[in-house]
Amino acid sequence: MRPSNGWVRGLKAPAPAKTDEWGSVLGKFEKFNNRLSGWFEWIGVAGLLAMMLVNLIDVTGNKLFNSPLFGAMDLLQFSQGVAIAFACAATLIVGRHVQVEFLVTRLPNRGKAIIESIDLLLGLGLFVLIVWQVSLLGYYYQAGGETTYTIHIPRSLPAYGIALASIPVCLVFLQRFLSSLTKVGKR
Repeated sequence: MRPSNGWVRGLKAPAPAKTDEWGSVLGKFEKFNNRLSGWFEWIGVAGLLAMMLVNLIDVTGNKLFNSPLFGAMDLLQFSQGVAIAFACAATLIVGRHVQVEFLVTRLPNRGKAIIESIDLLLGLGLFVLIVWQVSLLGYYYQAGGETTYTIHIPRSLPAYGIALASIPVCLVFLQRFLSSLTKVGKR
């Protein structure tokens, strides 16, 4: 005799599917993005600390010993790029980017979700282009053997670093875009 659910006796029926499996996947994706962005944020903090240290050594050496730090400008430019690029995804997650919402607030919820989806798709497209073009720039720098003028840091390193740091931003935009599509689909 067969059980009423159609399964062979002795075998367990699979657990009922979650009604919101997509939300569970997006939740895991968001958690991954938060972790990755947190790690990258610490690299940005290290870049900021490097900037402070280079400035301290340069100014102290110049004022006290009349000998500034050789290559200080190159090191400052490099560490500034690290600080800004690697903190970008974490800044996006906590909502510290400039947003203009004076028209969107007057729309119904579905209209807000549609505008948000378009906005996130444009942001994703922009950062995909940034990753692509800055990677290409880094390749050209590397192929040409270009370095900074004073201490000869390869110019490809900051370019590749910026491209790498932009990947978590793309992932955050992608996750938010997919989440916004679920809002558009709800009535």
